[in-house]
Amino acid sequence: MGIGNKLDMLLKERGMTVTELARRVGVAPTTIYSIIQRNNKKVDIDVLIKIARILGVNTEYFADSNDEPQTIAAHFDGDEYTEEELDKIKEYAAFIKASRK
Repeated sequence: MGIGNKLDMLLKERGMTVTELARRVGVAPTTIYSIIQRNNKKVDIDVLIKIARILGVNTEYFADSNDEPQTIAAHFDGDEYTEEELDKIKEYAAFIKASRK
């Protein structure tokens, strides 16, 4: 679900109009209408922070759960970790893999 759909739902839940939100955020109502109608997935971060504060949610509320990374990779080299620490990291990774369902 994009930011626009979530924003539209929040406005309805809060009984707030687009015009009122726009005035409180300090943007033109067309900016808010555009976010809603286009169901944007990307919005100016300053505007999004203000919208979230006004509507009483955190900015993560607007994140699309499908945007979560599916793969996480880590590369360790150099003297960032000792050999002993690298061994522990490898052991932990093996433990995590072994506990998969």
